[in-house]
Amino acid sequence: MAGTKLYVGNLPYDTTEDELTQLFATKGDLKSVNIVRDRYTQRSRGFGFVEYSTSEHADRARAELNGAPLKGRPLRVDSAQENKRDRERAPQQER
Repeated sequence: MAGTKLYVGNLPYDTTEDELTQLFATKGDLKSVNIVRDRYTQRSRGFGFVEYSTSEHADRARAELNGAPLKGRPLRVDSAQENKRDRERAPQQER
């Protein structure tokens, strides 16, 4: 079963979170939308994340929006990977 959080890549740099919300809300109930920005310039880094309330909505969005054009650029939509820092913080299971 897939997760509910999706990676959205190849975003045009001038894309807003409102625009991303409008596009992805057509595929299901969104919980959050986040465009990753440079910490110093606040300029978009060209990717972000959307999170749905159910994995079914996330699966639908991935299937229907991967490769879809946004301002002339094909989006890359895929399941989000767990953050490396989060994996390092997780308690290790005893062996």
